[in-house]
Amino acid sequence: MILEPSIDKLQTKINSKYTLVTLSAKRARQIQNTKIHHVESPKAATTVGLALEEVLQEKLTVDPISQQENE
Repeated sequence: MILEPSIDKLQTKINSKYTLVTLSAKRARQIQNTKIHHVESPKAATTVGLALEEVLQEKLTVDPISQQENE
């Protein structure tokens, strides 16, 4: 089973796995509650997948200063 987007691609956008998981989980809950996402042509069938696609497309980012604090 191949998961998309791959962790290698995601870590080029957010280099901390902890930050990536926390951010995408929070965003997935928002997507689930509002049914609104910012992915133009989603491939994912789940809200977590949509959140990760937003990260990959740089529509969901993290403040670089807070990212350094989490490392």
